Amino acid sequence: MISRLRTVAALAIATVGLATAHATAATFAAWQVTNVSFGDTLNVRKYPSGESQKQAAYPNGTVLQMTGKCTGGVNLLDISGQPEWKQEQLVRYLWCQIWHDPARNGNFVTGWVYGRYITPY
Repeated sequence: MISRLRTVAALAIATVGLATAHATAATFAAWQVTNVSFGDTLNVRKYPSGESQKQAAYPNGTVLQMTGKCTGGVNLLDISGQPEWKQEQLVRYLWCQIWHDPARNGNFVTGWVYGRYITPY
């Protein structure tokens, strides 16, 4: 009986631990690079400015992991229920933050892309 209670208690603790870990996991919005001129790429910047250090560049069709944060207080997760054209319009002149691995070595960092060149995926 005591052994069975210990097993039930251990399972309950493990379940709570998993639920807590799941609740604190990061949520990303998937957006895609679009409208970049033929043969060109979308630059990812360290800060939300065209003058900031370039971290990487992605061609049209690349799916980006967006943190949701954009300049001007817009959050992509908050606007995700709106029509695609409306979402594009809301971020067109803003910078939006992405989570990416510019060196492709497992070291993910945040960077910024200009909203004119992204669309919901």
